[in-house]
Amino acid sequence: MNAPVANAAAAASNPKRRKAMIAIAVAVLLAGGAYTAWQVLAASRVETTDNAYVQGNVVQITPQVGGTVLAIHADDTDRVQAGQVLVKLDAADARVALDQAEAQLAQTVREVRTLYANNATLAAQVALRDADVAKAQADVTRAADDVSRREPLLASGAVGKEEFQHATAQLAASKSALAAAQSAAVAAREQLGANQALTDGTTVEQHPNVLRAAARVREAWLALARVELPAPVDGIVAKRSVQVGQRVAAGAPLMSVVPLDSLWVDANFKESQLRKLRVDQPVTLEADVYGRKVEYHGRVAGLGAGTGSAFSLLPAQNATGNWIKIVQRVPVRIALDAKELAEHPLRVGLSMEVTVDVRNTDGPLLAEGRAGRPVAQTQVYDATAAQADADVERIVAANLGRAPRVLAKAGAGTNQH
Repeated sequence: MNAPVANAAAAASNPKRRKAMIAIAVAVLLAGGAYTAWQVLAASRVETTDNAYVQGNVVQITPQVGGTVLAIHADDTDRVQAGQVLVKLDAADARVALDQAEAQLAQTVREVRTLYANNATLAAQVALRDADVAKAQADVTRAADDVSRREPLLASGAVGKEEFQHATAQLAASKSALAAAQSAAVAAREQLGANQALTDGTTVEQHPNVLRAAARVREAWLALARVELPAPVDGIVAKRSVQVGQRVAAGAPLMSVVPLDSLWVDANFKESQLRKLRVDQPVTLEADVYGRKVEYHGRVAGLGAGTGSAFSLLPAQNATGNWIKIVQRVPVRIALDAKELAEHPLRVGLSMEVTVDVRNTDGPLLAEGRAGRPVAQTQVYDATAAQADADVERIVAANLGRAPRVLAKAGAGTNQH
């Protein structure tokens, strides 16, 4: 008798062994059924991944002007508010440039005022030259009458030849004086027209020379205001590299501010998991830093435009002889609940476990546009332009001899007085 037949016969003759084999078979069937039920009822309704990390905006603090660092008002891990001064640079050079620009604006305003005042003076000159022309014309008429009266009497001897020559010379001199007066009147009108070309259609405040000088004042004023570097947003300071006494150039990174109230999660799903993922599907998340006792809730904000390898620094070269297929991953952005984020703060780079409920697949595959809404914005620099405009108005008003008022400056910031 062979071995299998012997074992079967032995099992049939041993009731305990037979029951054990039946129990094992039932356990295998139950496990298979449970796994199948789990796949149908639970696993097919969610997509999960632990390849997910917290992301956020890392706002670099960079100077807009160069200078020497005089003071540092925030360090790593410090919490700062939008508008709070973080770094202060030496303002000596910027202050000198502003003084020069303000003096040039004041001088320009007075020079333009002189242009407008010259219009009246030149108009009076034109009137004077016109009077000279009229007088010269009268002299010519009188001299011509004298010549016409003496010419018939010259033949009879009633008028001497010398007297007639004097009358003729007087007529010629009068005509020359008339021509000179007419030329002077033309020159006066041209001079008046040239001066009016510099002033017509504008006021002293809106004159191009004044606007150009005012723009230089604004530029110098902004350069002076920019020696103090404010925090564009609320957040936590990180990566401070600036030191006191350091000479920094415009655009050099000094530190970063991370707004921890606007974080999100980038979950990298396998390409085979994207079949049911849609925008706005509900998401539950767990952070390794808090464990399972803290659960975050969010939604799918959008799916990446490509895989991670497609945007890597050195993308894969798959058109080679030795090729092995590797499952790719696509980053999926998860928006977090702001209230939960405030109660349990996260940090950029922390690991997360993400579970997406994919039962509802009615959502779009691509996120909609923002319709002109900015991704991020700050208003800490708005007051700078307004204060520069106020400084320009003060200088213009002082050199016009009137009280300050709002300048109608196209493209200028909102004035605040």
